[in-house]
Amino acid sequence: MEPYKWPNATPPVAEVKPHIRTIHGDTVVDNYYWMIDYFKKGKDSAAVVEYLTEENKYLDTMMAGTRQLQADLFKELKGRIKEKDESVPVFKNGYFYYTRSEEGKQYYKYCRKKGSLEAKEEILLDVDQLAEGLPYYSATGFTISPDNKMLAFGVDKVSRRQYVIHVKNLETGELFKDAIPNTEGDATWAADNKTIFYTAKNPETLLSEKIKKHVLNTDAKLDETVYEEKDKSNYIGVGKSKSGKYLFIYSQATQSNEMRILDADKPNEAFKVFQPRVKDVLYDVIPLDDKFLILTNWEAKNFRLMECPLDKSDRANWKEVIPHRKDILLEGVDEFKTHIVVTKRKNGLTQLEVRPLKAAAFHIGFEEPTYMAQVGANPDYQSKTLRYIYSSLTTPTSTFDYNIDTKTQQLMKQQEVVGGYDKHDYVSERLYAKAKDGTPVPVSLVYKKGFNKDGNAPLLLYAYGSYGASMDATFNSSRLSLLDRGFVYAIAHIRGGQEMGRQWYEDGKLMKKKNTFTDFIDCGQYLIDQKFTGKGHLYAQGGSAGGLLMGSVINMSPDMWHGIIAQVPFVDVINTMLDESIPLTTNEFDEWGNPKQKPAYDYMKSYSPYENIEKKAYPNMLVTTGLHDSQVQYFEPAKWVAKLRATKTDKNVLLLKTDMDFGHGGASGRFDYLKDIALNYSFLFALEGINK
Repeated sequence: MEPYKWPNATPPVAEVKPHIRTIHGDTVVDNYYWMIDYFKKGKDSAAVVEYLTEENKYLDTMMAGTRQLQADLFKELKGRIKEKDESVPVFKNGYFYYTRSEEGKQYYKYCRKKGSLEAKEEILLDVDQLAEGLPYYSATGFTISPDNKMLAFGVDKVSRRQYVIHVKNLETGELFKDAIPNTEGDATWAADNKTIFYTAKNPETLLSEKIKKHVLNTDAKLDETVYEEKDKSNYIGVGKSKSGKYLFIYSQATQSNEMRILDADKPNEAFKVFQPRVKDVLYDVIPLDDKFLILTNWEAKNFRLMECPLDKSDRANWKEVIPHRKDILLEGVDEFKTHIVVTKRKNGLTQLEVRPLKAAAFHIGFEEPTYMAQVGANPDYQSKTLRYIYSSLTTPTSTFDYNIDTKTQQLMKQQEVVGGYDKHDYVSERLYAKAKDGTPVPVSLVYKKGFNKDGNAPLLLYAYGSYGASMDATFNSSRLSLLDRGFVYAIAHIRGGQEMGRQWYEDGKLMKKKNTFTDFIDCGQYLIDQKFTGKGHLYAQGGSAGGLLMGSVINMSPDMWHGIIAQVPFVDVINTMLDESIPLTTNEFDEWGNPKQKPAYDYMKSYSPYENIEKKAYPNMLVTTGLHDSQVQYFEPAKWVAKLRATKTDKNVLLLKTDMDFGHGGASGRFDYLKDIALNYSFLFALEGINK
């Protein structure tokens, strides 16, 4: 195939305005600090918008020869998605709830049927209609009042995750005049059908700071604060037990948390602390009819399950139910009236254990070498059926209903790949790469049957590696466009995630963060050594904290990668962590460290991508961001690209795409995101000389 001829266009040159940062006796000149202006000053910052627009034009020029390929890919990707689709209904409080999408429509309708799936459909919310004419629209947090007569939901039209909560009268179809601004979008109903608890955000820092109480048909400005979080490193939220009996307030940092509890029948009483926060202790409360279960890492790194009486919740009264194990991470517990379901992780793979309250425990088994299994939506506390979701690199997302009494299961739905798909045409494997300290790191990969392992195939390696988030091997119909063109797709389950237990996370954060980056490089080298790919054909992709990973590995091992896709990358670690006005900064100190302390500053400076750009050759790169991003602000990737352009010595392609309408998650429509995937794939195909 003919290699793609990149146009001989001149990239934008960002203005240099030196800004001095001095801390701990260390002085650093930042030539592009001014790009924060749009964030700080809003519309009075034409220079920032102008620069981002110039970069977008440069990308359009450089990728012009792939325009047809992008259009064809978009059509190919969209063609696999069933446009007229429906979720598997879930039963709660007398109704079956589901969402359905229609042909040609970008969003969906939220619906229900009373008592039976044969009953008449009631459309609760027509999101297609609500989003009409808007570049971005997100509806979230759908919660039905206990009497089934009202729906509360959150709306964000900007993509900054600042939701306005609305309440709809389902009997008349009218919206109540109540509109509650600056929230997380969540609404939790008390048992009286008129009181709502919600999480209020600081409109500047976007931190969730207060839990408030709203009474229907009153002014939101008068809402009472029932809890205020003083520790800025904590995230807070409010929710309800599955039984409907209790309301909970959660306050959680990375290493410790605290829960408050209230009888849902008594919304005007005060929430009581379940167990006061203790340094390095996490706990979650699962209420049963006659006791509380507590999932905790107290004296149990991989967590254990404990119990206590309903009237004595402090730690002195906790008794062990499932002991701690070094080789098994307890991830979650779902409660039902007659049984609980425990989600566990062993050797990086999920297991589901059913524990009837009056019978022996048993497991639901899975066969494939690498997969994702998780408990699905099970809102009915009385149910004897467990809904769970299963997927793998070759098995489309599948929804199962498992009968606890008969131990039989039924496939309720498998994601349909339009145009036909045969999983037997593809092969998935789970291998172990050896990290430089000898630790085996799992790698999940998939390729088309008949693949020739000669070191010449292109391979896209993905990872995240932060916050203890495990990146399980799941199916993605878009990925078939890579596999069918000869690519191998691999996921590196690197430290900083939690695949191999809590220690796996702790060994990839704070002062051990560099393990995340070296693990990824070692996985890349392993895949080259095993002849899955070669140096001129290895590509890497990561987003957000995974974008930090991309920025670090190109500084540490620039010649390993032929191309990099860095999506909404967190690359200016120190400047962001020093500025507490930037959203989410204070929540993150337990993850990255606080650079106001010298040891943390020195360590972060040694790996922060922006700080470590050097005069050397870098790989081809496509960087994406959103002007309204609430998680990683646009100025981080923008500054990073500007500094790379001014410093690097190679002639490789460096492209920056800024979505001027969207934020961290990209476009909100059902198919809009496929345009981004088409761009990413076209970039890879251009580098690989694939032109159709």
